[in-house]
Amino acid sequence: MPLFLEIIVCVLLLIGGLFLLVGSYGLARLPDIYMRLHSPTKASTLGITGVLIASMILQSYLQDFVSIKELLITLFLLITAPVAANMIAKTAIHHEIKPLNKTRGKALVDSMRNRDNPPK
Repeated sequence: MPLFLEIIVCVLLLIGGLFLLVGSYGLARLPDIYMRLHSPTKASTLGITGVLIASMILQSYLQDFVSIKELLITLFLLITAPVAANMIAKTAIHHEIKPLNKTRGKALVDSMRNRDNPPK
């Protein structure tokens, strides 16, 4: 394997691992659900993307043709992670989980909770 491909794969793995570490740390340390939504959806998605693209480059080299399985997994992850975060936030608002005092955007949570039903 050429040195430049090894360097690219290693850099992508390190970046992906760093984002996964930061996302996991944020998930464990942030105090309420509204703050915790940021780390798994942003940092972990970027981390998995880095690892999967590194895997795609390595497998493409080893198999002598472009491996798109990892690219499809990455695309699926990039599409589904924001949807899952939206559903978690809606569930937290529906169950009236109150944000902490230091949570920014509390007015948005209150306005979503108190909004009128849309007309039919």
